[in-house]
Amino acid sequence: MRLRFLLLYLTTIFIIFGVLLPFTVDAASPSSILVDVSPENPSPGENVIITLNSYVSNLDSVLISWSVNDKVVASLVGKKSLSVTAPAAGAETNIKVTVFLPDGEIDTKIVIRPTIMALLWQAEDSYVPPFYKGKALPTPDSSIKVVAMPEVKIGSKIINSNNLVYAWKKDYTNNQDASGYGKNYFVYSNDYLENSNTISVTASTTDQNYFSEARLNIGTYQPKILFYKNDPSLGTLWEQALSDGYQIIGAEILEAAPYFISPKDIRIPSLVFNWFINNNMITVANYKKNLMPLQAQAGTSGTSKIKLEISNTYKIFENASKEINVSF
Repeated sequence: MRLRFLLLYLTTIFIIFGVLLPFTVDAASPSSILVDVSPENPSPGENVIITLNSYVSNLDSVLISWSVNDKVVASLVGKKSLSVTAPAAGAETNIKVTVFLPDGEIDTKIVIRPTIMALLWQAEDSYVPPFYKGKALPTPDSSIKVVAMPEVKIGSKIINSNNLVYAWKKDYTNNQDASGYGKNYFVYSNDYLENSNTISVTASTTDQNYFSEARLNIGTYQPKILFYKNDPSLGTLWEQALSDGYQIIGAEILEAAPYFISPKDIRIPSLVFNWFINNNMITVANYKKNLMPLQAQAGTSGTSKIKLEISNTYKIFENASKEINVSF
């Protein structure tokens, strides 16, 4: 009899806990409503989509009310998302969402504070010839510097970029050493195995109330060689590269410009220039290594193939070659 009573007692306890436990898990709370804002750090005038989700309640069957700056803009059953336009820089938009659940109301507030961010980058050790109007491009194993230029505006006051906290990422991986207070630039070396790198940064005020975010993709390029005529009187004629089949008249000097090769000082001994005429290596004394003097023998005519190979003794993937046929 006592054993039967004990079994009955234990069974009753199990049933009671089995009934009470679901009520504890299903109890609604503000943390049970998940808010997704996309994009997280919008620019002024950008479209922002706010979406609600819940792992506890079925939001499709309850009334949801949306207010923007204290004005109700939508109140519908199952209204789980809202699209708004971010305000101007320095202003903010306050959004309040009220979810009417069976066991009570839940209020959620979202504040949208738009900011502006520009990212500028440069290849620090990429060669370009004088008067080149384009951008020096990075090649495999180049050093690249990215500078963040945020515009975080509170009211009419623009926060000094040196007074912001920066969080840098390379290929979506945090870089702790480059991140921190006032660190508005990031220097890295690209990988010769990768065609590009994604660099992103978030700049925030010290109180974490204002954020600015940007990202960019920086590609990797191969060095290329172009040939120019070096005139004894006028210097290098940079306005026109020599094309295949170039006609040599008398004694001329070819100058090679190895665009984007690293390092940018091509006089450094680590860059090796090998010249060939009709596949025979030529050593030129008393000339810069990017110059090749040419002169046809008197009474001869024909075509010769001029080839240049450039390699870096410290960077095995830093190389370039170019050949051109010249007639005389």
